[in-house]
Amino acid sequence: MITMVEWTRLEPWRVARARTDRGESVIVKWAGPHPDRRYSEQWRLRTEVAALRFLADDLGVRLAPRVLAEDLTAGQVVLEDLAPRTALDGLLRRDGAAAHLARLTAFARIRGELGAVTAGHASRYERRRRALGPIDAAADLLGHAAPIRASGVPEAGRLGVPLRGGAERELATALDELADPGPFLVLSNGDPEANNVLVHERGPVDARLIDFEFAAFRHALHDAVPLHVPGPAWMWVTGDALGELGNVYRRALAAGVPQAEDERRYGLGLTAACVAWALARLRRLPALDTRPAGDAGRAQLVATLEAAARTADACRALPRLAGWCRHLADALRLRWPDADLDVTALAPYTPRRP
Repeated sequence: MITMVEWTRLEPWRVARARTDRGESVIVKWAGPHPDRRYSEQWRLRTEVAALRFLADDLGVRLAPRVLAEDLTAGQVVLEDLAPRTALDGLLRRDGAAAHLARLTAFARIRGELGAVTAGHASRYERRRRALGPIDAAADLLGHAAPIRASGVPEAGRLGVPLRGGAERELATALDELADPGPFLVLSNGDPEANNVLVHERGPVDARLIDFEFAAFRHALHDAVPLHVPGPAWMWVTGDALGELGNVYRRALAAGVPQAEDERRYGLGLTAACVAWALARLRRLPALDTRPAGDAGRAQLVATLEAAARTADACRALPRLAGWCRHLADALRLRWPDADLDVTALAPYTPRRP
C-alpha cells in the first residue's frame, strides 16, 4: 500500500506528482475523458497498466515508467517518477531542433528499441491485457488507418481528386501491409510523438517513453512516421541535419526485426504508414474549412500530404499513391490560398501556432 502525504497536479494533464509517507516521489495518473470516444476511460487505463507491466515485468526492459500500484476500480495508477527528465517537445519548442540533435536521436532510437524488444511477443501481451478486460486486437491493429479501410477517403471527392486507378490499387496495397505486418508486428504506445518521450536536458539523455493509454501491437513503421511527416504539433519535421533520424530508428528496430534491413519491405511499410497518417489527418478538412484564413492547420495539412509523398519517393514505393497525395495537396493550396506556403523553408520542428 502506498500512502500519499503531498500532491501537486501537473496541469493540464490528469497527472500529479506526489510524495509518499516514505519520502519517495511518484506520479499519480487517473482516468478522464478523451476526444477519441471509441475507447472508455477504463479501457485506456487498463491498457496503460497492461503495457507498462508487460514491458517491465514480462520483458524486463526499462523503456518506460514502472507501475508501482493501481486501483482500476477507482481509475488511478501510481507510476515511477522519471524526473528530472522532461518532455522532448518542450525542449524543441524552446530551443529548436538544432540544439537537441542528441535528444532527437535518442527519441528515434528508443522508438525503434520498443519495436525490437516486443517483436514476437504479441500473444504474451494480449494475455496480460485480456486479463484486465476485453479488447479487439484486430481493430487496434490498424489504429488511425481503420476508418480509411472501412470507408475510404471521402474528402478526396470534396477536393475533386477522386481515388481511382493505380492510386486506388496502391492504397489497397498499403492498407494490406498495415493490416498484416508479419514480422513487423510490435508494441506501440499509440502516440509516438515527441511529447511522449522524456529526456534529460543535460548529460546522458537516458530517454523513456510515456503515455501508453492507446498501446497495441501494430505495424512497427507507424512509430517511424513522426520522423518523416509532421504530427499535430509541428509544421515540418525533416531537414538535412535530421536526415539520419529515420536510419537511427531503422537500425534500432533491425536489432529485433531483421527484416527491417530489407529495402523493399521497409520502404513499403514506411510509405504505407506515412500515407495512412496523412489521410487520417485529411479527415480534418471540414473543420479546417471553417477556420479563418491564415490558420496554421491548413498549411500543416498541405505539408503532411507532401511529406508523405516525399517519403514514398525516397523509398521508391507506391509512386501512384504518392502522386495522388501531391494532387490532394495542390487542391488544398487552390482551396486555401493562405496555405500556399513553402513549409520546407521552415526549420525542422517548427511548432504549429494556433
